[in-house]
Amino acid sequence: MAKFEIIEEEGLRLIKVLMNKETIRAEAGALFYFHGDIRMESQGTGGVGGFFKALATGEALVRPSYTGTGELYLEPSFEGYHILNLQGEEWVMDTGGYWASEGSVQVDAKRNKLLTGLFGGEGLFQTTAKGQGQVVIKTPGPIEEVHLRNDRLVVDGTFAVARSATLNYTVTKATKSLLGSFTSGEGFVNTYEGTGTVLMAPNAYWEVMMLRQLSAV
Repeated sequence: MAKFEIIEEEGLRLIKVLMNKETIRAEAGALFYFHGDIRMESQGTGGVGGFFKALATGEALVRPSYTGTGELYLEPSFEGYHILNLQGEEWVMDTGGYWASEGSVQVDAKRNKLLTGLFGGEGLFQTTAKGQGQVVIKTPGPIEEVHLRNDRLVVDGTFAVARSATLNYTVTKATKSLLGSFTSGEGFVNTYEGTGTVLMAPNAYWEVMMLRQLSAV
């Protein structure tokens, strides 16, 4: 199994991957540099269907893969990353949230209901990852895990960056009436029901850094 590591320095974060005769896939443009016996290849997202899914999810049409032994570094960012270790389950990621994964992970797309896609802020299609292996998700801020067991989570805004595919995701009115939803200032909210986990990033990294600096004064 490849070893993924998040490196943070002076507010920037990047992904380092130690590879031992393994394959890693990443978004196009994610490469920073690599050294060692590593071979890079470009792979399409899978025919006409993959073409339209890539357009719908905001992911790249061609996703490079890196095979071999050595160290792979992906582009640094002022945003952040979260590493998921899949054990056969499936996750649904926010639009543009996929960054990299092991070759054993299957990356695809899931279609949301029409109204959910239009009003939920996630779009009609979202990228999915399933199987065995590690997946790197881009995130605007530190992750908080919310675990549901036959429960319901209501989120105002696009704070959720990924969820278990076992959860039912819908967009509902904040109140019973449409007028009440708009006059309450909330409008529509994202609702997650069932058993699974939601990854949320309620605060951006720049907000966290600003709060730390203020508390140090």
